[in-house]
Amino acid sequence: MASTTVNATRMELTRIKGRLKMATRGHKLLKDKRDELMKQFMDIIRENRALRSKVEEGLLRAHASFTVASALMAPEALQQALLYPMQSVDLDMDFRNVMSVNVPVYQFHSNNTDTGNLYPYGFAATSCELDGAVDALSEVFKDMLELARIEKTSQLLAEEIEKTRRRVNALEYVMIPEMQRNIKYISMKLDENDRNNTTRLMKVKDMILKEALEQKRVEDEEALRAAQS
Repeated sequence: MASTTVNATRMELTRIKGRLKMATRGHKLLKDKRDELMKQFMDIIRENRALRSKVEEGLLRAHASFTVASALMAPEALQQALLYPMQSVDLDMDFRNVMSVNVPVYQFHSNNTDTGNLYPYGFAATSCELDGAVDALSEVFKDMLELARIEKTSQLLAEEIEKTRRRVNALEYVMIPEMQRNIKYISMKLDENDRNNTTRLMKVKDMILKEALEQKRVEDEEALRAAQS
């Protein structure tokens, strides 16, 4: 059913047709954007699944080594060995645009690139399992940072996909059908008005013709009377 507030005029019909053309084009662009976002999202999900498995394996190795080290070393010695780290990391965050979505890009820089300074303790009083735990955490750190980036990216893409999907549905199932109904309603009203105008013109023409015939009949009668007299 057409909107009850629509004006059945040719100007309104032209305006709604222009809006419909623009809405149809926007609907196609949004559908293309949604499909491309879905493709990007699925690629990110596959990457996330593989990287998460890698990170979980690295963390399991680190936890296993640390558990053994905890069993072999006194708690005070373990705490003292890890009390003063030898390295620190600076994290930089930037953004890149993926289909109008700004996703984060993380980069970290260590203040000391010497791998020998990775261990903040002497080797004499510590277990080799502790070395393995520190090594495993060091190796998995980059993957953890990349995993954080990927998961944040997937979250942002999922939110954008949902917003785009709602816009596509609003255009496809609400706005475009409503404009089509209004166009049909206005066209029918204009056609009806044209038919009414045509009918009125025909009636006026008949009345004028009838008056002309009556006038001619009267003139003929007067001419006949004049001729007889």
